[in-house]
Amino acid sequence: MQRPETKARVRALQLLYAWDLSGRPSLETVVARVAGMYGATGAGYDRGADLAAQAIAGLPEFDRRVADAAEHWRLERVGVVERNVLRLALAELAEGATPPRVVIDEAVKLAHWFAGSKAPGFVNGVLDAIARELGAL
Repeated sequence: MQRPETKARVRALQLLYAWDLSGRPSLETVVARVAGMYGATGAGYDRGADLAAQAIAGLPEFDRRVADAAEHWRLERVGVVERNVLRLALAELAEGATPPRVVIDEAVKLAHWFAGSKAPGFVNGVLDAIARELGAL
């Protein structure tokens, strides 16, 4: 069974993915659509929506950091899932409530569950570089 924090991260990733692929409408629109598809929202859904909103609010800065840290990769070439896992992790790092190592571990877990086989290593490398640059590690 997943911890509530992990469930919130999964929900946030689902919302960011849907938001990104739907042409970036308001997050409220995406939340309503996803809730309509899956029925009533469960515990932790609000936390997931909050994390997604933080990732969207910091998007320009987070994307710049990812582009700088992802050596030899243009941001456009990074997969949608990986890009959103990184944005979500950077939002959590900026929030500062969760230890950086936990944020990175959870992001790698999300990449393992939802992206390709090379994604966990890529996500770990990018987040490690950014966290070190920020002085969080």
